[in-house]
Amino acid sequence: MLAVALSALALLQPPAGGPADADTRAWWQRTTVLSADSMEGRDTGSRGHEAAARHVAGWLAAAGVQPLGDDGTWYQWVPMEEVAITGARLDVGGRPLRFLHDVTTRAQGAPASLEGALAYRGYCGADALGDVRGKLVVCHAARRAGLPNDEQRRAALQQAGAAGMLAVADPGFTVEPPRWPSAYVRTVAVARATPAPTPTPAPASGGGFVTFSLNADALGTVIEGSGQDAAALVAAGSAGRPLPSFDVRDRLRAAFTTARRTLRSPNVVGILPGTDPAKAGEAIVLTAHLDGYGYGTAVDGDSLYNGTLDDAAYVALIVRLLERREGKGFRRPVIVAIVTGEEKGLLGTRWLLSHLPVPRERIAANVNLDQLRPLFPLELLTVHALDDTSLGDDARAVAQSLGIAVQRDPEPERGLLQRSDHWPFLQAGIPATNFVFGYRPGTESERIYRRWYREGYHTPKDDLAQRIDWKAAADFNRFYYALIERVAGQDAAPAWKPGSTLRR
Repeated sequence: MLAVALSALALLQPPAGGPADADTRAWWQRTTVLSADSMEGRDTGSRGHEAAARHVAGWLAAAGVQPLGDDGTWYQWVPMEEVAITGARLDVGGRPLRFLHDVTTRAQGAPASLEGALAYRGYCGADALGDVRGKLVVCHAARRAGLPNDEQRRAALQQAGAAGMLAVADPGFTVEPPRWPSAYVRTVAVARATPAPTPTPAPASGGGFVTFSLNADALGTVIEGSGQDAAALVAAGSAGRPLPSFDVRDRLRAAFTTARRTLRSPNVVGILPGTDPAKAGEAIVLTAHLDGYGYGTAVDGDSLYNGTLDDAAYVALIVRLLERREGKGFRRPVIVAIVTGEEKGLLGTRWLLSHLPVPRERIAANVNLDQLRPLFPLELLTVHALDDTSLGDDARAVAQSLGIAVQRDPEPERGLLQRSDHWPFLQAGIPATNFVFGYRPGTESERIYRRWYREGYHTPKDDLAQRIDWKAAADFNRFYYALIERVAGQDAAPAWKPGSTLRR
């Protein structure tokens, strides 16, 4: 009993440098459990993910939430198929390219072997290609208005008969610069009723089109002997200046070993029934993703990608919201969906929406938690779909009451709107939103935010040791509690606004 009492007392004491208030400490304690090393990074389908799911289910049950998964359980099991590259060798003229560090590709359709001539064609607009039939074409993958985008480059190359593309990841895209090394290469999809056939290896001169992502620092290795300055090409390409076209002296050779497996991974789904029978058909779905990256390429000797802020902390926040309710419902039902497979393509949410545990017409809205980084003061909040649904008005009202300004996404070119679990709800015609900590350009907050995307995002550095702005974290948590209270309790159900460009 003494040990139990001391443990409880320790939980109530603020850790050194940690949160000062009890509610934020309780939230961080849940976060600590979910992103501990023992959870092994919660990779989709892993034992660590399943262990974390059991914790979440237990916490929800203790909070008075009722299970809503398969056959009356907490779990909605998502069947998946994975193709992974387990070995790779690449070189240009005998000069090695390090897989995951210098170059990467998709696992699905990766050829067993590949050899081909190389050509550099600048931004790879159709008018710059010339004769590239059967060649692997090096393209500067600039993300800049007025230049070809990924789809246009690919379409132009395929139309010209190229065998593949080496897209130089643009270090000039400073809003979200390329990150190397890649953790691993796995393609995961929801399992088909009939297994997909094993793809035929694609020769360089054959019918398959292979796309590689090339680290800009490795361009010199690829074009050595061409008489061109790789650093100057990267600088010009990042600035959108004119680029030359030339053929490369040496050929690329590659060999890949792949492995296939089937797996399954659970969504954790529950419901807190509403208190107003008139609102029973207006459920609010709360989502956050439990999955992370698991083990991957080591960075500074650490190969475990804990995923503390992405997204263990915000699974924990949904848990904390419901613990605070002590079993008391809101006016509207609240469905909790702690989803899997977000990092592999929003798989758990897509499965949820195609296998809803309640009729579709009883879903009124989705509020998602992801992309949140409490690393600097919360003075400005980006609200996705701010002007598209009444959820934007709710978020604005709650934020303003707490002294927080709101804004539309200032960087739509990053595609954050489409990159997390609110997006399938919007595609399904359900009002939904998500949030990002905002900053004013040129401030220290922006510097911290940019640095995290260079060094912390999808790396082992997103762990419990990273610096957290505890006041900012608590401020967002209070915003979230008040927002859900408002959305789930007010008279009017969430609704689309006239003229929304997102509404189906």
